[in-house]
Amino acid sequence: MKPFTGRKEDARLLTGRGRYSGDCTLPGELHACFLRADRAHAVIGALEVSAAKAAPGVRLVLTGQDIAGAGFHTLPSLVAHPGRGGMKIRVPERLPLALERVRYLGEAVALVIADSVPTAMDAAELIEVDYQDLPAVIGVERALQDYALQIHEGIPGNVCFDFEYGDEARTAEAFARAERVVRVVMDSPRLAPSPMEPRAVLASWDATAGRYVIRCPHQGAFMVRDALAGMLGVEASRVRVEWVDVGGAFGARVSPYYEYAILLHAARLLERPVRWASTRSEDFTNDGHGRAVRLTGELALERSGRFLALRTQWLADSGAYLCQAGAFTNTNNNKTIGAGPYRVEALYSRHLQVITNTTPTEAFRGAGRPEAAYVVERLVDEAAAQLGIDALELRRRNALPRAAMPYTTHSGTVFDSADFHALLEEAEAQARWGEFPARRAEAAARGRLRGIGCALFIEPSGGGGVPKDEVALRFVNNAPGEPRLELFMVAGSSGQGHETVFTELVGERLGIDPAGIVLRAGDPDGPALMGAGSIGSRTAQSQGSAFQVAADEVIRKGLDLAADALEAPRSDLEFRDGRYVIKGTDRSIALTDLVRRHRGAAAHPLDTVAEQRPLRSFPSGAHVCEVELDPETGDAHIVAYTAVDDLGHALNLTLAEGQITGGVVQSAGHVFGERCLYDADTGQLLTGSFMDYPMPRADLVREFRLIDLSIPSPNNALGAKGAGEVGTTGGLAACMSAVMDALRSAGVSAFDLPATPERLWRALQR
Repeated sequence: MKPFTGRKEDARLLTGRGRYSGDCTLPGELHACFLRADRAHAVIGALEVSAAKAAPGVRLVLTGQDIAGAGFHTLPSLVAHPGRGGMKIRVPERLPLALERVRYLGEAVALVIADSVPTAMDAAELIEVDYQDLPAVIGVERALQDYALQIHEGIPGNVCFDFEYGDEARTAEAFARAERVVRVVMDSPRLAPSPMEPRAVLASWDATAGRYVIRCPHQGAFMVRDALAGMLGVEASRVRVEWVDVGGAFGARVSPYYEYAILLHAARLLERPVRWASTRSEDFTNDGHGRAVRLTGELALERSGRFLALRTQWLADSGAYLCQAGAFTNTNNNKTIGAGPYRVEALYSRHLQVITNTTPTEAFRGAGRPEAAYVVERLVDEAAAQLGIDALELRRRNALPRAAMPYTTHSGTVFDSADFHALLEEAEAQARWGEFPARRAEAAARGRLRGIGCALFIEPSGGGGVPKDEVALRFVNNAPGEPRLELFMVAGSSGQGHETVFTELVGERLGIDPAGIVLRAGDPDGPALMGAGSIGSRTAQSQGSAFQVAADEVIRKGLDLAADALEAPRSDLEFRDGRYVIKGTDRSIALTDLVRRHRGAAAHPLDTVAEQRPLRSFPSGAHVCEVELDPETGDAHIVAYTAVDDLGHALNLTLAEGQITGGVVQSAGHVFGERCLYDADTGQLLTGSFMDYPMPRADLVREFRLIDLSIPSPNNALGAKGAGEVGTTGGLAACMSAVMDALRSAGVSAFDLPATPERLWRALQR
């Protein structure tokens, strides 16, 4: 692999030349402000907007009543699979503005459009709302109580989906004959995604073309286009999503928000562009939250430590409404992982999606995978502690062998490739696992508690719900100077480095300098392509593989052009280092010279569209975390983190390592403090700013060791596996495993997330 020379996009992004949604302007634009509910659950008794409408500079005020007949639609859930007993998921109706009832703090109640932001904000404060308060249903336990208020008609018991997989009877039989059963109950706390870039929208109506136009942060322009069209009840061709830079996503930019649809509606009504920028406080209460799962796990074992069966229960907090991907990630992704890297005789899991008076939950980086690995790995650690077996050794005894691949799990998933024993062996050596007792003793001499933990995991990547991923290569040769190669794809980048990775991939294949290749992702003026956005760690293996197929097709097409130029039979030619060479001679012609020979053509003969069938692959890893705690203050940090990962084929190892590091730190933030906390009685968000919601700092992790130990996937042309979420998947379980190991050394046998200084201190004092 060539040495890393930096990301192509950094020259733009690091010098202030990025073009984010908030940077976009249009002549004559107006400004929007939303009035949001200041309580979690209430009936809207009356809504007085006359003063706001009469305020100077106000152009439009809309309420739920105003848009009730405007043709807005609720987005369907991505869950298409049946639930327990054939149950279909129940999706509550949702409008961009609350109608008759608010169901979570921050829900939009009215929209004000004015000449300036201050004018819109002042007018919003003139709106009077007569709320008739209802009891707030906060937390899955309360929502499932018999006495709990039903939040939506048509969703009895506040359960919108009941899902199961595995063999319940066979699992019960295995538990009945087990010599030991280990049980854990734990939370994966609710998280705020907190991308660097808050949401921003520039909405407009193109009357000439008869279509809506929007600039907004997203993970795939065509994916957002189709969802917005569904919200608005129009054909996808009547929505245009412009290209913008995106400052972080983490799943929170997968689906468009309902605010986007009402802003487009307002732009059409006014025939003026409408601009809106979310405040950070609005993002805390309205960006799709992550995690929010109560997990119960049981592991049945023989006395020797051999695993017999696994049984889990998930109580997933969906919030007040369903986001498109939220319930899907809390059911399908977990089913796909099953018992993870371990062999068991039986498996059963039941998942309840529960409606509460909180912000709706969405796919968040890892999307159910971290919880699936977390519950299994916590059970393995508890079993090791109870049996007195080394945690790595217990994993070795039960890990699937490489020879078992491809392996069909009890939930019907086929793991394509993995070598768990090699991952464990490398992690043990790199982390110096056997020398840990000496490090623990040294820390104790300084008055510190030291713990070490491991996570062995496998996760699904790829898929995406589309039949194929298409890309296009287009040669632009109608201007003076060097010809330019343009790449088109569906997925949008939110920091992954697509402009670097895919131009390098195609450039190396074709022998063209990547500096002369331009990536145009989600370009509405490009060719019509099918595919999914940047979700599920899928882009490299699906659209990257399609780019490789496209490059090979360009080479094949070029054979005929080269044969004509060199006046040689096609069979006498070979392609190497960017040139077509007559075998056994020094006569050749460069691919770029063939491009130049067709200057001015509307379509170049080498232009190509290619596709890749989006099969899943399964990255895996063994992560070891080592933490140190101060028992006097509860302060904790990670002194060393070792990640040994199977990424299949990393297209750019430096950028892949950046993805892993970022994912680990994101899960470390989850473990050591991040939590959206609601008042249990009022539903007020108590952690609605960075004053109360702690983000991980640079000194949280003191040392990283990253090792690539990959086996190419047989399921795509590149052999790639996902890299974007392995850090979060392994990080949650590994970090908490290390925390528990440190606490056990001080006599603490039970502890749950988050591991804040205050909670750690109290656990140690007890």
